[in-house]
Amino acid sequence: MIRLIAGIALLAAAMPLLPSKPQASTVLRPWPARFDGRAIVPVPPGPGDAMLARGFPGHVARFSDGRRQVVLRQVARATRQLHPPRDCFAALGYAIDPLPMQRVAGGLASCFAARRGGVTLRVCERITDARARVFSDVPGWYWPALTGASTGPWLAAMTVERTG
Repeated sequence: MIRLIAGIALLAAAMPLLPSKPQASTVLRPWPARFDGRAIVPVPPGPGDAMLARGFPGHVARFSDGRRQVVLRQVARATRQLHPPRDCFAALGYAIDPLPMQRVAGGLASCFAARRGGVTLRVCERITDARARVFSDVPGWYWPALTGASTGPWLAAMTVERTG
C-alpha cells in the first residue's frame, strides 16, 4: 500500500515534466460581444491587470455588462498562472465566504462572497474549453487541461457584482 501511494505521488510530481498532448489550438479568439446573454463593453484595465498579464500564456481583458464587471482570460495552454479568483481576493484582504454554485450555459460556475470595508461582492468563475465543456473552477480545469482531456484555447470568466 505504501508503495502504491509513493508511486502515485511520484507520478503526480512528474506530470508537469512530461510532454503534454498537443492542444487543439493555441490561436486565441476575438473577445465575445455578449456574455451570459448580455452585451458587454470593454472597460479600462484594473490596477493589477498589467502584473496579472505579465508572462501569462494568453490574454486578459475587462468588460462590463452594465451590472457586473466581467474579466475574461483566454488561456493558450495548461498553466499554474491561471489562479482561482478566491485566492486573489483573499490576498487583497477580502474575507471569503462560499456561495452556492450558479447554473450557467453548459454547466456550473463556482461563486463566493468577498467582503472588505463594508462592501460585499459576489464573484463567480468558470472556464470553458474549445468543445464548450465548462469547468466550475481552476482546480477542476487544470488536470484535464494538462493531460489533454480538455483542449484549448480556454476562456476563463470571472464576474464581479456588488451586492452590499
